[in-house]
Amino acid sequence: TLDLTCRRTPCFAKFSEMEEMVNMEAEINEVQPLLLSVTIDSTWQFYFIGKKCEILQDMNRHLEAILKEKRALRKRLIKHRCQESLPIEATFHKYIVELLAEAVTFIEKLESHLQSVRSIPQIPHMMNNMDATLSKTEVLVIELEELTEQILKWEELQKEVYSN
Repeated sequence: TLDLTCRRTPCFAKFSEMEEMVNMEAEINEVQPLLLSVTIDSTWQFYFIGKKCEILQDMNRHLEAILKEKRALRKRLIKHRCQESLPIEATFHKYIVELLAEAVTFIEKLESHLQSVRSIPQIPHMMNNMDATLSKTEVLVIELEELTEQILKWEELQKEVYSN
């Protein structure tokens, strides 16, 4: 009987509609920040992706330009530069002459420099030889001094013998 007497009155109908609207607004308010953050994140990602794409396109254009000049670059690298005359300003001619004179001097001394560099690994062996030679020389000096003393003694003996 209570269920039968419970009728929807216009006042309660409006109240339930208002309650539904408030619930919907609450749901929208909960979902809206999430949607906004997703939108902002996707906007930033799109911006950075756009920047990266722009940088890659610039690099691609640069590499394409290099590839177009590849043949010309190869020719320039293979070409012998010594057969060309290099344009040098007149103010630098004096310095070029000095530089060439120094280059000629360097080339003349290059063989002796190379020989010096080649002998570096042999230095320890040469030092050992010099030490051995020095000790032999000292032994010879000692022997020479002894011989000198013997000669002087012999000379004195000969003088005594001839004087007697």
